[in-house]
Formats: sequence, C-alpha cells, structure tokens
Amino acid sequence: MLAITLPSFSQQQHPIVEKDYVAYLFTYFTGNHISEEAVCYAVSMDGYTYWALNDGKPVLDSKVISSTGGVRDPHILRSQDGHTFYMVVTDMVSDNGWDSNRAMVLLKSNDLVNWTHSIINMQKRYKGQEKLKRVWAPQTVFDPEAGKYMVYWSMQYAGGADIIYYAYANDDFTDLIGEPKPLFIPENKKSCIDGDIVYKDGVFHLFYKTEGHGNGIKVATTRSLTSGQWKEEPDYKQQTKDAVEGAGTFKLINQDKYILMYDVYMKGKYQFTETTDLKNFKVIDSEVKMNFHPRHGTIIPITRDELIRITDKWGRPAELGAIPNNPVLPGFHADPEILYSNKTKKYYIYSTTDGQPGWGGWYFTVFSSTDLKNWNYEGVMLDLKSEQVPWANGNAWAPCIEEKLIKGEYKYFFYYSGNPAKGGGKQIGVAMADSPTGPFTDLGQPIITDSPVGHGQQIDVDVFTDPVSGKSYLYWGNGYMAGAELNKDMISIKKKTLTVMTPEGGTLQDYAFREAPYVFYRNGLYYFMWSVDDTGSPNYHVAYGTSKSPLGPIEVAKDPIVLIQNPEKQIYGPAHNAVLQIPGTDEWYIVYHRINKNFLKDGPGVHREVCIDRMEFNADGTIKPVVPTL
Repeated sequence: MLAITLPSFSQQQHPIVEKDYVAYLFTYFTGNHISEEAVCYAVSMDGYTYWALNDGKPVLDSKVISSTGGVRDPHILRSQDGHTFYMVVTDMVSDNGWDSNRAMVLLKSNDLVNWTHSIINMQKRYKGQEKLKRVWAPQTVFDPEAGKYMVYWSMQYAGGADIIYYAYANDDFTDLIGEPKPLFIPENKKSCIDGDIVYKDGVFHLFYKTEGHGNGIKVATTRSLTSGQWKEEPDYKQQTKDAVEGAGTFKLINQDKYILMYDVYMKGKYQFTETTDLKNFKVIDSEVKMNFHPRHGTIIPITRDELIRITDKWGRPAELGAIPNNPVLPGFHADPEILYSNKTKKYYIYSTTDGQPGWGGWYFTVFSSTDLKNWNYEGVMLDLKSEQVPWANGNAWAPCIEEKLIKGEYKYFFYYSGNPAKGGGKQIGVAMADSPTGPFTDLGQPIITDSPVGHGQQIDVDVFTDPVSGKSYLYWGNGYMAGAELNKDMISIKKKTLTVMTPEGGTLQDYAFREAPYVFYRNGLYYFMWSVDDTGSPNYHVAYGTSKSPLGPIEVAKDPIVLIQNPEKQIYGPAHNAVLQIPGTDEWYIVYHRINKNFLKDGPGVHREVCIDRMEFNADGTIKPVVPTL
C-alpha cells in the first residue's frame, strides 16, 4: 500500500467557471449628500431587473473606510482565483467641492460581506504632489503581461487636464507599487475621466468620459495595457443626447452579449445599452427595472453560494424570487456519490471531475456539507496521475465510498475506476482512509480487472452494506450489471458470489440497462437503480427495479422511470445517481448529474453538473417520479 502527499492544488479553492454564475451584483452609490456617498448593493437574476439589498441602505460604513466620511464610484472585480474580490472607491464628499479629494480606498474581501480597507492618499503617499487637485473614479483590472492587478484612475493637477494614471497593487491589495504613471492621454490632450476597461478577444477596450468637452463615452483599444499604443474610436458610445459619465460594462452570463451602462447624471437616471462587439450599442431601457436610483457603479456575475451569502446578510428582496436549488457544486462534475458520515455528522459528495475532453479527468475531489445546501470544497483526495495510485494513469471515473465501523473505529473505503498504466480496459481500484476527506492510501493494485460477461468496461462501481445481514456488496458494469459480496477486509470480493444480474429487456425510452447501478434498502426491499441511454444524450435517465436479495434477481418496476429530462425547464440528461436517506428518518434524496444546458450541442457528455432533489415513495413502496428542479 502506498500513501502520498496530495498535490498542491488540493488545498486551493475549487475553480469557478462561467456556468456557475446565477445572478448579478450591482455596487453603486446614490447621490451627492454625504449620507448617499456610500457603497450599496443590489442583485438581479437576469441582468436587467435589479432589487436593492438592505432596504437600499449602505452595506459599508463610509465613515469607517474613508478619510473624508464619504465614498463614490465603487468598482468591484473578481480576482483570477475566482474567490477574492477587489473594490476601489473614490474617497470623497462632494459637498467639500469637486477638487477637494486626494485619496482613494482599496478594499478586499473573500465573501462579499466582510471587507478590509486601505486608504491611499496621493499627497501623503508620494512626494511632489502639491499641485494635485483631485483623484477620481479608480478601477482595477488584471494585467496578464505583468501578472498583477492594475489600479487606474483619473487625476488632475492645477492648470492641467484630467489624465488616467495607473499603478500596480501589492499582493495584499493594501498599497500601490511604484510611482503612478500615465495610462491613457487622448490625442487631443483634453480631459478624460471614469475609465472602464473591458477585455475581449485579446483586446483591452477602455471606455472613458470626455470631461468638459462633450461629456460622453468614447472608447480606445490596445493589446498591451502599458504600451502607450491606444487606438481611439472617433464616435461617442452613449445612446442619448444628455451628458453621461461612469461607464460600466459587463458580460451577460453564458451569452455573447455585453451591457454598457452609464449614469445620465443631469437627469438622475441610468441607461443600459446592449452590444455584441463593444462597438455598436442599442438602448434597452424598456427591459431594465430597478427599485432604486443608482449613481456610477459596476456589476459582476455571482454564484449561487455568493447570492445566498449576501441575501442571508442583508435580506432577500421578495421580488427576487426563488434562489436556484441546483446545481449544488461549482464547476463540472458527474457520477456523484454521497455519504453521510456518522463520525463527523456531515454529508460528503465525491464525483468524476468533468469538463475534460474524452472524460479525461484524472483526480477525485470531495465536498462537505452540514445541510445539503451549502457545500465546502475539501480538496483533491485521490490523484490517478500521481504516485498515490501506482497502477493507474488517469480517467478517474464514477466513485463510491463506504463508512465501516471496524474494531470501534470508522474506516472509509473508496472505490473507483481508472485506466491501468500497463494498458487494457478500465479497472476498479480501492483506497482507504480514517477520515471521509483522507488522506487516502491506495491498495496499489485493482480489485476488479475483467468483465464477467466478456465485454463492456469495468466502471460505475457502487458499494452497499446490507442493514439486515451486515454484509457489504460491490456492483459495477457497462452494458451489464455485476454484483459480488465483499470480504470482511472490504478490499476483495468473494469470487464465488459474483453474479451477473443485468435487468432484461426495455428500450432507450424506458429501462434498457446501460450503466451506473446503485443499490439501497427500504422496508424489506432492495432497490436497484441504473442509467438508460448514453451519457451525452438528453434522454439519459434513471430507471429502477426491486429484489428480495442484494444479488437479485431484479424485478423491473411497472413504471420504471424515476428521473428524466424536462426540456421545458431546460433540464437534460439527469442520470447516474446516488441515493441518500436522512439518518433516522424516511426522508430521501436523489443525487445525480445533468447536462449543463449551455453545452447541450457542444460536448454534452463532458459538461455535467451535480444536483440534489427529493425522492418520495408511494404507499406500496414504488418510487414516485422525481421532479427535477432548477
């Protein structure tokens, strides 16, 4: 047996991909009185309709975070790691005069609720700033060439124009590195403020306001932020004759559309425009609704967990509607297994890491939860391309796990399939641990190597402990279903018990067995569930039967379909499931994967996500069809 230190990425947070975003967060301020010069939050489910949080009151205390007692122009950015947020604001009270401020505030958060802050006063931070008049509207962008976060803002010195400057932030986002340098000076040398940089297709697009001459939004582009090589577009981008400022641009989730919004400050309103190329814009005011009046702000997409976190803190507006239940995990995952640990009193999900071409994920991760709603990433617990699993070299598929009380201590046995390093078809291995999250020690060799029927892969393993006899069983199969009793060591099977128990008959429309057997026990019956059709098919679904024995024979249910697609809700391919019984109750849940709707036509078989829904029984013990939820 071989134990190994887990790879370095196992301790990092799980990466976030675009499909994880379910809502939008709008950060803004509301007016020119000191009581209105503060950071406020609003949320939207569609990018067009926004509802203020905290009854429209600020979510941060300007007196605490600023030197003047007021802040304006909040800009929020999600970091490259996906889990850190940077916000920068103008440190200013307008009643003191438009040339009164010299500072900005840098803020940092890991949860959108709690923020640390640092005040950067330019005249105090740098020498030779005696003629500085104002510091306005800072923003942040990641510069891939420097590998750092660039803070950029406009400054004006006595007798000169407003110019957009930049400096890089330090690693803690508490200070600036080096002297500020000019980032953009228009060819006409006239004032420009309120810069907003958007990166698209290898090009940085700088939206800026022509301050004092036109008072509108123009765009300049470059491929290198600090090159000084900007191409200015001659036309104004706002779609109104009124003066505007405070451009904010964001991409709609899973769409090739961008929104350019700006503050029509003389009329006390905001305007939204839509574009696909960042060149041509159309007004969409008729589609936009807000229950507040924002000034110069920014919008970012947020995940389900982040939406829950901020609405738990500041209240969920009734108009927002229901927050989606699914998917429950970030990123792409398939073939979920769920465990309730008697040792830790927590739930755990293990799955195939998806999103890789050819189902090429090579490691398993684990998430934990206390309530089945909020899931914490616990890291990588088995890596098939490392020395941790010497017999395999990748394609980590369809795991299962069992908690066993052995000599008074809980032990965990994790079964999975992988590609043998020496070649040949998929085989099934096992790793052991003293904790649901590891560290896991692999047996060092597979325990299932050959098909009992001469064809099909050795995949989709399931483990089940019979509450009647206390014996444990292993099931697997692809095109066939096999089962066998495990020896007491839990790392080998009793070969004499090996049984081929494939449910016979059926079609792709009802119960023809394909793969993914799963077994559970309830009220004297052994329930067998399996997946029908191909994993990339929208029709991929779950069927079931029952038996009076852990090794069959299986009697297919009269109405065998448990879970199937719902095109009206854009739910496709819900299958390959596990089942959870809440301890001590008759409350049941089905845990499964579905095809992410945005990949239905492009790689559906490898873009799957994990969901959880209630599973209920009729009085006669038959399973009611599960209603999959969004």
